[in-house]
Amino acid sequence: MEWFAAMERDDYEELLFCQDKASGLKAIIAIHDTTLGPALGGTRMWTYASEEEAVIDALRLAKGMTYKNAVSGLNLGGGKTVIIGDPKKDKSEAMFRAFGRYIQGLNGRYITAEDVGTTEEDMNIIYQETDYVTGTSPTFGSSGNPSPATAFGVYQGMKAAAKAAFGTDSLEGKTIAVQGVGNVAFNLCKHLHEEGVQLIVTDINKEAVSRAVEAYGAKAVDPDEIIGVACDIYAPCALGATLNDETLPLIKASVIAGAANNQLKEARHGDALHEMGIVYAPDYVINAGGVINIADELNGYNRERAYQQVAKIYDNITKVLEISRHHGIPTYAAADRLAEERIASLKNTRSTFLQNGHHTLSRRNLSAR
Repeated sequence: MEWFAAMERDDYEELLFCQDKASGLKAIIAIHDTTLGPALGGTRMWTYASEEEAVIDALRLAKGMTYKNAVSGLNLGGGKTVIIGDPKKDKSEAMFRAFGRYIQGLNGRYITAEDVGTTEEDMNIIYQETDYVTGTSPTFGSSGNPSPATAFGVYQGMKAAAKAAFGTDSLEGKTIAVQGVGNVAFNLCKHLHEEGVQLIVTDINKEAVSRAVEAYGAKAVDPDEIIGVACDIYAPCALGATLNDETLPLIKASVIAGAANNQLKEARHGDALHEMGIVYAPDYVINAGGVINIADELNGYNRERAYQQVAKIYDNITKVLEISRHHGIPTYAAADRLAEERIASLKNTRSTFLQNGHHTLSRRNLSAR
């Protein structure tokens, strides 16, 4: 593939290949846009079928972080790292320390965090080599596991979507089908259960399902049944692309609001949901609680302050739905518009030259952990 042409299409700033033969590190850092501030995005470790597939994923995910950070009101741009390898057997201290040195070499243009295939412990190792990492263990003064914050944000966004569909943001008595009950979804189910929701759950992991059934009195169904169950709200919280040609005709919910990334298989499926009159909460708006939470670390982590910001996902979803109604466009397009307008407005106002510009992120703040 012609990488410069691919980068030019969506105006990426930087694509960095990082190799360390001794540790086996093969990492790709993609920086999409730093208009709003340094690029923040996690490190994903995955057994990619090819190097091209890995690069494409890094680019796609980096752009997604630009939009997520922008629409969330953060002074951060978008970036992402993918490491090629099996997270169950290829990890080593040497690998993550080598990776940390590459991040430090970017001098703050990119800040990393955990993602699929990486953990707090991995971030702790990276932290030995660079100031520019978040999501380390709480013993470092960090926020730790971002799952509870992500779940709280999804809960807030779901309530906003419910208000648009049902005229009230109360979820009491509603039936909500949750696809996937991993860490984020299990925390989400706790909020829903406490509000009096009737839960229907599924997961390929039977232990996860049993846990939700026992803790919250949820009804369990097979994975291939969840999309078509009778419910008020469908919450995709597992793999992406579950909203597609096969599943859309089966949906009985009035609202779709969940934690999964890339829920629409293609943009046209968002168009179809709009035509069907289903209120869809765009994934990167509603599931931004984790990144909002770890972004607070850049100013010295304060949980109360962080969760106040996460709670604003309610307002962000409301804004997206208002843009959608006002302009008669699908909600995914409304979310993109909101993000792009913020980037464009600040690109213009930040055009004045500064010899030493102010940075929200400081080595002092991070080192104070």
